Amino acid sequence: MAFDYGARRIGVAVGQTTTGSASPAGVVEVRGAPDWGALERCLREWSPSRLLVGLPYNMDGTDTVLTATCRAFAADLGRRFALPVELVDERLTSASATAELREARRSGARTRRVRREDIDAHAARLILETWLRAHA
Repeated sequence: MAFDYGARRIGVAVGQTTTGSASPAGVVEVRGAPDWGALERCLREWSPSRLLVGLPYNMDGTDTVLTATCRAFAADLGRRFALPVELVDERLTSASATAELREARRSGARTRRVRREDIDAHAARLILETWLRAHA
């Protein structure tokens, strides 16, 4: 299970190492702090064996304003749910997710407008796919 942490929402995706596939699974709200109850429900529903958290960097490899917060979120996930947590470089995942979703909308493959929640969940999918490719 992968998470794209943001100041307002956390994108969530699920995947399988067997097939190497990943799918967006929605978002969890952040209102000052992550909705830990909603996160717990996600983990109960999907029973992941590993948690991945996207770690944002600037293009030059330096930390962004959210990098430390993402590290803290990852540490909290590990403590709360007693699962292995890995950090995954998430540079450009939100931009890539936005481009993919907008292209799907333009081509007619997607009928409804692209919402920020969709972008966050698809960014989490890209984080998970990055990890799956690196561990294939």
